[in-house]
Amino acid sequence: MTLERCKIIDLPKISDPRGNLTFIEGQRHVPFDIRRVYYLYDVPGGSERGGHAHKALHQLIVAMSGSFDVVLDDGRGKRRFHLNRSYYGLYVCPMIWRELDNFSSGSVCMVLASNLYDESDYYRDYGEFQRALRTAQ
Repeated sequence: MTLERCKIIDLPKISDPRGNLTFIEGQRHVPFDIRRVYYLYDVPGGSERGGHAHKALHQLIVAMSGSFDVVLDDGRGKRRFHLNRSYYGLYVCPMIWRELDNFSSGSVCMVLASNLYDESDYYRDYGEFQRALRTAQ
């Protein structure tokens, strides 16, 4: 997999003076069926999250509140995305190492995932991830 497949997806935004609404539908707004939703919140300043890759999982990462950065790494290069709008989602395909940092106060990171939690789908060691990339080529 390459970083080019990972991209910002504009989500529908229905503007209304009473407050805006955004919705996300699997296979319509994201290229996968949504099987799991989780969110990160109360992340202390200076903390990092992520630090892993997935073998098969597809994800959409959304800054529901506040802002944070997502650094993606395909073993050949890195790219940093700053997320700060709830109507933008960052699509992350399998076999991409991801790290989240630079959380603003009160930020909430929501992640839509293509599969249920499965620990065997994770690469938690960067060296093991790099070896898997070389083996796949």
